[in-house]
Amino acid sequence: MFVGLTAHHTPAERRRIALRGVAIAAVVLVGFALVGELLLGALGIGLAAFRVAGGVLLLLLSIEMVMVKHSGLRTTTDSEERESGQRADVSVFPLAIPLVAGPGAMTSVVLLMSATDGDVGAMALVLLQLVLVLALTLACFLGANTVQRLLGVTGVNVVTRVSGLLLAALAVQFVIDGVLAVVAGMSGA
Repeated sequence: MFVGLTAHHTPAERRRIALRGVAIAAVVLVGFALVGELLLGALGIGLAAFRVAGGVLLLLLSIEMVMVKHSGLRTTTDSEERESGQRADVSVFPLAIPLVAGPGAMTSVVLLMSATDGDVGAMALVLLQLVLVLALTLACFLGANTVQRLLGVTGVNVVTRVSGLLLAALAVQFVIDGVLAVVAGMSGA
């Protein structure tokens, strides 16, 4: 997925995007682990709605990847481009959010933290596991240069299309899970 999103970037840009994307995802996920349940509750947003919203965003991105048509998700507007004076930056969207820190990851950290019942040691363990997963993610992103070199342009295009298809299936699963959670909540109420 990372190779497909950064195929037209230099190795230095790809490294910067990887570091920035994982750092932003780490801030989001740690923040969500610590206050996500309170935040969603205060806003009246259920985890099911969060899954559906994330699924819809991922589905739009996956369609763009498979069809190679720009929906606006991965590109900036003309005014944003003039303001930034540089190529579109995918490190925030879609890399950090929703690919790394997506609805599944956010929901997982909220559920794992709530399962600790306030035990500080258990909460620290959940946060440590989160940091380890993010470190592995960064290592995979940083290895993308080698993968791109081995695959070549055609290989990267094939991987992008296949990744887009897999991402579409994941997005649809997020939507299904969210809808099922809503239906289960309605029948249980």
